[in-house]
Order: sequence, then C-alpha cells, then structure tokens
Amino acid sequence: MYSAAEQKQLDQLGRTLLTASTPLDEQKAQQRVRQLGEVIRFHEYRYYVLHDPVISDFEYDQLYKQLEALEASYPSCRLDDSPTTRVSSDLTSDLPEVEHLTPMLSLDNSYNEEDLLDFDRQIRKLLAWGEDEPIAYAVEPKYDGGTITLVYEGDRLVRAATRGNGVKGEEITANARTIRSVPLKAAFSTVGIQRAELRGEAIIRKDNFHQINARREEQDLPLFANPRNAATGGLRMKDPREAAERGLEVFVYQLGFAEDGHGKDARAQFPTHQQSLDTLASLGFKVPVEERTVCQNIEDVVRFCEAWADKRDEYPYEIDGMVVKVNRRDLQERCGFTSHHPRWAIAFKFKARQATSKLIDVEYQVGKIGSITPVAKIEPVQLAGVTVSSISLHNEDFITGKDIRMGDTVLVERAGDVIPYIVKPLADLRDGSEQPIVFPTECPVCHTPLFREPDEAAWRCVNAECEAQIKQRMIFHVSKDAMDIDGLGRSQVERFYDLGWVKHIADLYKLDYAKIAHLDGFGQKSADNLRTAIDKARKNPIHRLLHSLSIHHLGKKASKLLAEEIGHVLELRDWDEERYLSIKDIGPIVAKNVMAFFAQPENIDLLKEMEALGVNLTQTEEDKPRVIDADAPLAGKTILFTGTLEQMGRKEAQELAERSGAKIISAVSGNLDILVVGAKAGSKLKKAQELGTVQILTEQEFITTVS
Repeated sequence: MYSAAEQKQLDQLGRTLLTASTPLDEQKAQQRVRQLGEVIRFHEYRYYVLHDPVISDFEYDQLYKQLEALEASYPSCRLDDSPTTRVSSDLTSDLPEVEHLTPMLSLDNSYNEEDLLDFDRQIRKLLAWGEDEPIAYAVEPKYDGGTITLVYEGDRLVRAATRGNGVKGEEITANARTIRSVPLKAAFSTVGIQRAELRGEAIIRKDNFHQINARREEQDLPLFANPRNAATGGLRMKDPREAAERGLEVFVYQLGFAEDGHGKDARAQFPTHQQSLDTLASLGFKVPVEERTVCQNIEDVVRFCEAWADKRDEYPYEIDGMVVKVNRRDLQERCGFTSHHPRWAIAFKFKARQATSKLIDVEYQVGKIGSITPVAKIEPVQLAGVTVSSISLHNEDFITGKDIRMGDTVLVERAGDVIPYIVKPLADLRDGSEQPIVFPTECPVCHTPLFREPDEAAWRCVNAECEAQIKQRMIFHVSKDAMDIDGLGRSQVERFYDLGWVKHIADLYKLDYAKIAHLDGFGQKSADNLRTAIDKARKNPIHRLLHSLSIHHLGKKASKLLAEEIGHVLELRDWDEERYLSIKDIGPIVAKNVMAFFAQPENIDLLKEMEALGVNLTQTEEDKPRVIDADAPLAGKTILFTGTLEQMGRKEAQELAERSGAKIISAVSGNLDILVVGAKAGSKLKKAQELGTVQILTEQEFITTVS
C-alpha cells in the first residue's frame, strides 16, 4: 500500500507535526489538516493492518488530538475523508468481510485527573444536570489486545469478527472457536435474548506470551514485540490450529446488541452496564470481576484509575488504561455519540510505556568481573513519567540479533515501569545512513584484548587490575546485597578513589574519618555515621563477605552454602573440586571460579589484610546450617509474601519465616502452602484463591503463628 520511500516520508512528516506550532491563518490550517490526515491514515495502516507500529500510542493520540483541535477551530478545513469521521480500520483482502450488527466506535482518551473531571463536566452539560446530581460511572480495565465481536443466535455462536473499520470486520469464526474462554453455546434464551452481539478483547497472558517467544526463539522465528501483536496476529491466522497455539483469551466488555424473539431491543432489562456484565458472567463469559467497579462520583473514578496505574504490572494481562462509562443505559442514550466515539465513555490512558527515539551513540561500561556492557545513548524521551536517555543493550548478541544500527529509530519500552528496553529498530524508516554497531575488541578503559567464553554471551576484560573493575568491585562490596555499608555508595566510593584514598577493597576499612569530615557534603556527623556503618560491616557473617568478593557466578545462595561448611574463609584455599561438588546446588562452574580466586596469592593477601583490619572471616551463628525443629510453627511449609507489609519489611518477614521452619518460594503454584497478604495484594492473591489449596494469612495472623 505504501512504498518504502512513502513510509519514510510520512513518518518524518508526522514527527515534524508532533512539535509543530498552531497555524496562524486558514490557508496554513488547511494544509496542516491535509498533512495530519495523510500521516494518521498511514499510522493506522501500520497499527491495525500490519500490526507493526512505528510510533507509540501516545504519539498517535497527540497527532489525532491536534487534528481534532484544528477541525474545531477551522470547520471549513475539515475533509470528507478525515480520520476523525470514522474509526480506524484493520481490514485487508485476506479474510471475508462481515457487517457488524451495530457500529463499533473508538473511545476518546484522557491522560490525567483534569481530563476526567472535564469528561464529567461534559456529561453533566449533555444531561443538563447540576453538580449536586449524582452520576455513577462503571470503570474497568482497557485491555491491550485485539478487539473481537461475537454473534450468538439461538444460544449458539454463529459468527466472530475483528473490529475492522467499525462498520465491517473480517470474519474469524473458526479461530474464535479455538478460544476456550469463548462459549460455543450460551443460554441467552433464559434471559429473553434470541440474538446478541458482544464486544470483547482477545489477549494473551503475560506469562504465556513469554513462553510463546521462548518457543519462537528456539525455532529461530522472529520474536513478537508485545502480547498485543501476538494476540491480533493470532486472531487472523488462516489456520485455526495455529491460532489455537497462541493461547488466546477473550474478556467481554460490552453487550453491544441484543434482541428478543420478536425483533425488539432486549437490553432494556439491563438498566445499567454493570448488570449486563453480571448477566454475561452468569452465562459463562469471561468478564472483568475484581478489576471493575462502580464509582458514585468522578473523584472516586480518579482514585480507582490511579490505583490501577500503580498495580498494572502485578496484573497478569497487559492493560494500557481504564475505561470509564456512564453506568446507566438510559443516560448513555441521552448522551449519544459522535461519528468517532460514544460521548458517555472515555479511556483513561496510563503514562506511556513505549515511545520512539533515535539511537545516537553506544558507550561501553566495564563491570566488576570485567563484563563489557554496551549502553545505548538515545535522544531523551518520556516514558512512564521519566525521561530516558540511556538503555542497556546487554551484549553483542542482543545487538546483532535485533540488527540494531547506529542512527536507527528504535521502539523503546520501560518494562515494568522500571527498566528501559529497546524492543526493536524500525527498519522501515532507514534511509541508508545507519551503520552497523562494531563491538570493541579491547577494553575501553585499560585496552586489554577482550575474551569471550564459548558458552557465555558477554565479552570480558581479563585484567583484574583494570581501573574500572577495581572501582566496580568496591562499589559492589559496599552494596546492600553484599556488606551493606549504609552511607557508602557508588558516588562516595568513586569520590574516595579519585582522591586516592581507596585503591582496593581493604582500603575501605582504613579510611581517615577526620579528612572525610572536612569534605564538602559530609561534616563530622556524617563521618561518624560512616565510621559506625563500616564498624558494623566488619562483624558481618562470612556469607556476606564471600558474596562481596565479586567471584564470578558466586551468588548469595551459593555463598550461604559455602559459609555453612567452613569455620574460616581461608579454609577454601585447600578445597578441591570434589569437595565443592559434594555440596548440593554447587556446580562445576562455581567450583572452578571459587578455586581460581583462592589460588591467587594477591586475593589471599587481600583477605588477610581485611582480617587484620577487623573484618570477620570466621563462621558466625547466622552462617551455621539452619537446623529445623520438627516442632517449629512452619516446619516443612512453603511460604510466599505479597502486597505491602506494615509491621515489618519483606526481608525481615522472610527471615522470620525461615527461622520458623518455612521455605520461601517465588510464585503461586500447587507447591505453595501459605500466602501472607499485605496491603494492595495483587494477582498472587487471586491466583491463590483460585487454587483453593493455599492457606491465606494476614500479616498479623502470620506474626501470631510464628510467635
């Protein structure tokens, strides 16, 4: 439909329009309206037909709103084929078209509290209601998948279709029949309905999506960018068996059409939207349950939407917002529709988690064991309320596997609203100036030739005296997971290193606190606090010390296993591989790396110096093997914590559970015995309740049990 040159031109035009100023006269407005129409139609094609967008949802919405505003300000400039006069289309020529029983419109969008308050004001204006008259709103998740319609006649599923252009969609009945959450027969006749058209969203659970991509990676197939792409593609597979492999589920969110045996509207028996959903649930359809609610005012709507914005990552499905609807159907009818959206509903969009940006440089960082990590430098972009300009590219294989090139436009995601991630380069937008990224062959700091183990992805600098590695090892040594020295973090270590005060780990235990007290930003109290924290760290159990030494592959768990077996850290000098392997969960790689560390005289000298400086190298009570009393309150039980605990931290609670005989596990499954639930518990609680075999305790009940 679009040549490569046309796609490049339209994408560049769209990015220019995103930051364009408001036209000053009608002639410029007319030109801008035409340009916006062309750009929006192009991006609709990429999104709905190819399922391969080249801009984020947020950027598309901004272009659309700009067109709406221009058409409102300059009505004579509105074109007959404007995107605002219709909904977007996912129609292709591959599948037969069918007409929906009622048109499917889009939703207007909101992004903040003020937008929702303005929506409420518009509703009151349409109804001619004052501020004191109550309006109840139904609120439910806005699932990020593929829209689907389901038609039932005589209680049987007779047709399914995609959303299409809102009037017609592509028939996908055979594929819909493979979706287990879509009833092939539903007792509509028991509620006086002869024919019904339901609207829903086909989606894929997050965990299922990761499994699908893992299988595709094994088969050397391209990976899906996100669950939505996998879901929309699955709906339109030509072979239903392939569609079934996607593990699609359908959440029904609307009774769009219903008539009785006499051809009359049968929806009148459901005065509210919530009642219609409750009825659909009773007929066997999957509908939002705990995720939806009815709010009695717009202020409660705002709070509910904001609460879900905070816990969206705990939810097992991708949602990109919440949908707010006037709950009463008679009020919906009074509000009516525009050509684009119902006036009685709006989507509250969460902060954007995807955006596009330009890759302008790659820097290479050296880790504590010499691993070289490439870091992408991109043009700053807003993601989930944070400005992102640096993103890890992980390793050389990640770059080559995704074919990321210098100068590429890339799709960026802030996974879990925490870690920025490059989903893919937008290869269609390349103009030939992009260049392959050449991974360095030597360390960027000490210039030692890099080495890569055959079974590892990372290139490493093997010079243990590399300045970057020395600093990184000290930074890790003082970190919370290692020696946990409060008040001594990355910036302080780097500052002390640059001043020449610390050159290796042992130097951290012979700092001159009088000098520190005179540094800008410190003072006597800060220096005294640092002395106290370091003195406390000297007494740490040896499992913390072992982990703090940055021995490759020696993590917290393996460090604890070794600490259980030795009276003194230097005993490990005399261990052979057989002795290591005799410990369950210690494998040959860990054994090899620990043996290599303790075979180096300089490492032994370091440990002896640390011991002379008061650092504990002797097994403590905390290091000794934990003997489980058969009479311990949680002996033999598995336990998991979820939500926010109020009387203690999560780590403290886990340690208390372990001392009481329990084993901590990481997920809800048939192996879980006890789930301890704090405030704002999410999907883990729901899954445990569904299993029916898990004992669910409040935080206070847990404390009482182990006391």
